[in-house]
Amino acid sequence: MNARRFRTLTIACIMLAGLSSAMSQVAYATSSDGQIALVTRSRVPLTDDASRFRVVQKKVEWDPKQTAIIICDMWDQHWCKGATRRVAELAPYMNDVVSKARDRGVFIIHAPSGVVGAYGGKPARKRAQEAPRAANLPDGIDKWCNWIDEKEKADYPIDQSDGGCDDQPPCKQGPPWPWKSQIATIQIRDEDAISDSGVEVWNLLEQRHIKNVILMGVHANMCVLGRPFGLRHMAMFGKNVVLMRDMTDTMYNSRMRPFVSHFTGTDLIVEHVEKYVCPTITSMVFTGRPAFRFKNDTRPRVLFLSAESEYGAAETLPNFAHELELKYGLSCEILQGSTAKSGSDRHELAGLEALANADLAVVFMRRRALRPEQMKHFRDYLAGGKPLVGIRTACHAFDTRGSAPPGYAEWPKFDPEVLGGNYHNHYGAGPKCTVTIAAGAEGNSILAGVTLPFTTDGSLYRVSPLAESTQKLLIGTIPDKDPEPVAWTNRYGRSRVFFTSLGHPDDFKNPSFRRLLINAVFWAMNKPVPKPG
Repeated sequence: MNARRFRTLTIACIMLAGLSSAMSQVAYATSSDGQIALVTRSRVPLTDDASRFRVVQKKVEWDPKQTAIIICDMWDQHWCKGATRRVAELAPYMNDVVSKARDRGVFIIHAPSGVVGAYGGKPARKRAQEAPRAANLPDGIDKWCNWIDEKEKADYPIDQSDGGCDDQPPCKQGPPWPWKSQIATIQIRDEDAISDSGVEVWNLLEQRHIKNVILMGVHANMCVLGRPFGLRHMAMFGKNVVLMRDMTDTMYNSRMRPFVSHFTGTDLIVEHVEKYVCPTITSMVFTGRPAFRFKNDTRPRVLFLSAESEYGAAETLPNFAHELELKYGLSCEILQGSTAKSGSDRHELAGLEALANADLAVVFMRRRALRPEQMKHFRDYLAGGKPLVGIRTACHAFDTRGSAPPGYAEWPKFDPEVLGGNYHNHYGAGPKCTVTIAAGAEGNSILAGVTLPFTTDGSLYRVSPLAESTQKLLIGTIPDKDPEPVAWTNRYGRSRVFFTSLGHPDDFKNPSFRRLLINAVFWAMNKPVPKPG
């Protein structure tokens, strides 16, 4: 092959690869009829305990011509130097998201509060000023909204009474305010709009028959929630509003209650939004890439894969993940699939692209198949030598016994190949199972602080014999039956694997079981197991 032809073929291959990547990104955000396909996340209170919430993921489709993005207070400078640095880090990614959304037909509203005067005479500013007054202008749209109701106020997760600067020593707060414009990194196009007025923003939305609104910008606990054009007002006045949770930041001082890292503080605000105000999404909807993460956010990342209908994982895992965040400084995300026993979306679990940046996957799924590209993300994760914690039905997580929809991917040998198990059904419900230490497991770090014996109401799984590569940790016994392992470790390639067949809802109320799982999480990531207490 001559050099000229080789160069031509090389350029063609590069162009095709780029086109393939671009097509995959567009496909992620676009349905067959041109709609924007989103996966929203919210938190719904449990019927028997309103203080606890389950994570709910929902697929929705929005018409891009009926959708707007509002960019809140992405100023060029802030009185807090840390806030200024984080905005500068976030802005290039946000500009990319906004550009891709604009190309899809989404209307962009730049809302740098207090500095719109810098844009006098610009087409985008005139567009907001000249929008006709809406006939349905809500009462109070011109004012801040501090709370949806007293319940939201009572459950507010962070203390921001000191202004929220996380720098040490804290930056000097107060006028003259340093912001002069929106940060220049975020491009303002003539077809966009510029306004910090709730009235003008509402007029723009109604003029264009926009019913779907995406909020991004800073700061989530203050302006994004409370501005006249913010999340609370958009939700209260009937818009389909979501927070883009990876395109935001908080003003939170980690030396204030609840004394967690700045980034955990942001996560707590996101959870609060999902509970009381509106759902959230990530930038992946437009970029096809894993969610943005600040470079200084070095917390280990734990991704929970939850999809089962037998043992209430949708209710138990959020509370456990919350404990890992607050007490142990981990970053936790739950991908929640359907909890239905049947239905068209039973085998959908969106967001597995996030495994590319995860430090640990925790699987609590039962008899689900996945779309091939999603299964590939999971297999690639394990092939990369990353750790896994499996709970209860994870031993038959990807074995549908022939009920998978056409074209979906299964992994029926996941249990013997990865977990080292041998699941072949379980004993009947009823007899309490007594859990004791396995011979040779004395001194294992995963059992540190685990008080034994304890009992469980969950039916005992039949899993013997295990693979030779496993190490048994705990044994379960019921009357008149042979004992069975209920917790063990294994190696899958370079991946550290822990599995337990425990995981009944009542098990999560047992301090010994929770300690077991906490220890297993740290062991799997090859980190020191935290001391009990």
